[in-house]
Amino acid sequence: MTIGEQVRNPVNLGDILVPALALMLVIEGLLPFLSPTTWREAFTRMTQLNDGQIRFMGLISMLAGLLLLFLFR
Repeated sequence: MTIGEQVRNPVNLGDILVPALALMLVIEGLLPFLSPTTWREAFTRMTQLNDGQIRFMGLISMLAGLLLLFLFR
C-alpha cells in the first residue's frame, strides 16, 4: 500500500456531534449551577448589549472554537 492509498476510517457524524453537544451542555450549565447570582447578573448585562456587540461576541467565540479545533486536531 502506498502513501496515497492509505485507507481512512469513515467517521460517523453522530459519533462526534452528540458528545460535542453533551460537553457543551455540561460547560454551559456550570456557571448557573455553581453561582446562579453571578449567572443572572451576567445574563442581565448581556441583554443590554446592542446587536453588533452580541454578534462580535459570537464571532470571537466561533473563532476561538475553530482555533481550538485546529490546534488539537
